[in-house]
Order: sequence, then C-alpha cells, then structure tokens
Amino acid sequence: MVQVAAALLFALAAGIGVTVILAMLKHNENAILSALLGEGAFPVGAASQPDPAPRKLTLRHAPARRDAPLRVRASLPLQPALSRAA
Repeated sequence: MVQVAAALLFALAAGIGVTVILAMLKHNENAILSALLGEGAFPVGAASQPDPAPRKLTLRHAPARRDAPLRVRASLPLQPALSRAA
C-alpha cells in the first residue's frame, strides 16, 4: 500500500514537472530556442554600450590593522578528540 502511494506521488510530481517545463517553453520559446541554437536571446548589436570612464581611480592600500589577533602556539601536544580504541 505504501509503495502504491509512493508511486502515485512520484507520478504526480513528474506530471507537475512536465507541465512546468511545457509552460516555460510556451511562454519563452523564442528565447529558449535561440539560446539552444547559440544565437542568444539578446544579440550583441542590440545591447547598450557603456560610456567610457571619465577618469582613472587609484586605490590606496589600507594601513595594517593593529588590533588583529596574534597567533599563539600551543605548548602542549594536541590530544585527539577520540581515543584510538574508539
């Protein structure tokens, strides 16, 4: 009985998935087909071209942080969390 319910649920999910795919194809068929053919939905010639940058900006290096934590070396050997017997 559980297997029959699982099979029906799987069939329902598969049907919904196919319905969604068909709806997407119906709504965006031109864009999807042109992308599959390698043309792309937005041709390069129709795209807007950006204006050139008015001037070049140089970035400053940030000063070293003095409040950064320092590394502390462990003086004791580290023990494994689990023993070898476990």
